[in-house]
Amino acid sequence: MKKLTLTILCLISFTLSAQRLKDKKETTSYLSKNLKEQSVHQSIQLETDRIFNKLVTIRRDFHENPELAGKEMQTQEKIKQYLLDLGLEVQTDVYGYGVVGILKGDKEGKKIAWRSDMDALPNDYPDPETFKSKVKGVQHGCGHDIHMAVGLGIAEVLAKNKKSLKGTVYFIFQPEEETFKGAKEMLNNGLLSRIHPEEIYGLHVTAIPAGQIMVKPNEMFAYQKRIRIQLKNELSEEQTNELTKKISNSLFRASSGSKPWEIHSMVDPKIGLTNPNTIFKDYLFIDGKFATYSKNNESFLENYLYETNLSNVDKIIPEVQKIIEDNGYKNQLLSVSFTQGNPTVINNEKLTRSATEILQNMFGKNTVAIAYGQVPFFNDDFAYFQQKIPGVYFFLGGSNVEKGVIAMNHSPNFQVDEESIRTGVKCFSSLIIERLNSN
Repeated sequence: MKKLTLTILCLISFTLSAQRLKDKKETTSYLSKNLKEQSVHQSIQLETDRIFNKLVTIRRDFHENPELAGKEMQTQEKIKQYLLDLGLEVQTDVYGYGVVGILKGDKEGKKIAWRSDMDALPNDYPDPETFKSKVKGVQHGCGHDIHMAVGLGIAEVLAKNKKSLKGTVYFIFQPEEETFKGAKEMLNNGLLSRIHPEEIYGLHVTAIPAGQIMVKPNEMFAYQKRIRIQLKNELSEEQTNELTKKISNSLFRASSGSKPWEIHSMVDPKIGLTNPNTIFKDYLFIDGKFATYSKNNESFLENYLYETNLSNVDKIIPEVQKIIEDNGYKNQLLSVSFTQGNPTVINNEKLTRSATEILQNMFGKNTVAIAYGQVPFFNDDFAYFQQKIPGVYFFLGGSNVEKGVIAMNHSPNFQVDEESIRTGVKCFSSLIIERLNSN
């Protein structure tokens, strides 16, 4: 019995020692992995800071030399050369003046795409920057110059950390976003037969504070539709105003007293996007006055409307028809139709949760704000990529009230705090690394 007890104690002692050794090895391995990951992210931070001024310079070059959709020739050449200098494989025969840079890590793994849009706007708004556009009537008034600088920055930072990359990153520089054409045409021209991303990410700089990122699962924007009403005979101005006012009032839906068309309110902490009770959810409104014109003794009334709920969109045309008929125009009504209705950006729920968790864990909860509403007026053809590939689209803060910088896109005096470039490169380089390393 004594011998048996001694034997059992020896076996227990041996088992515990073996378990301790195993636990020690696992702990050492875990700590080693964590230290290695921390080292990579520290390297990303240092590299981002090192190239920041270089990225500011190229952003300003893009800003001074903007090119409209379908004319991004110089922009393409600059991006192509930048990526080649980093040692990336570069393809430019993907559609129009698009560019795809391919960065293969030293280890096999996941395939992730990052998309940046390239084109500028046809406008001549006042620009407070010293590095104004040199091209009359053309401006980077939507921030695509910032997007390209961030995309190039991520490419450079990840190229410098190639040994830590477990997989492949595709950098898609997309032309013709403002015409809602580029993404669709890149896909139609066989982009996904050349590259095979499992996930795709992109961003848009906007009026939230610099240093902050905003995101939400599902729809980021309201559904935008252009509605056209066609009637026999011309209507008088009085008839037109009366009918369109009744249509607008009958369709209108919003929380009591709110004005979701006042886009500047998106940053208001009490009613803006970050408040669960934001005015930017559950609304439908028509954008001001209808455009009216006559042709062949027929009247046409057109306008854009914004609806947050997809299930309500199909109900709009029958409702408008009823309003017109109930107001005495049944015999004059020829048709009611949507003449434009682009898809909207819809973020993959699972990837959005994962990306948010990664960014908040790494950079603090205040770095990533959760949006609770959908933005009207704007949209992005990134939606076409999301129809084929699970993806997430972020808002990147560009405003700095203390500096007098307000990054309200498509507006006079649109300006971006260039610190947003640093935030974008640092955060999204780390996000891509983490997503490549995830199962």
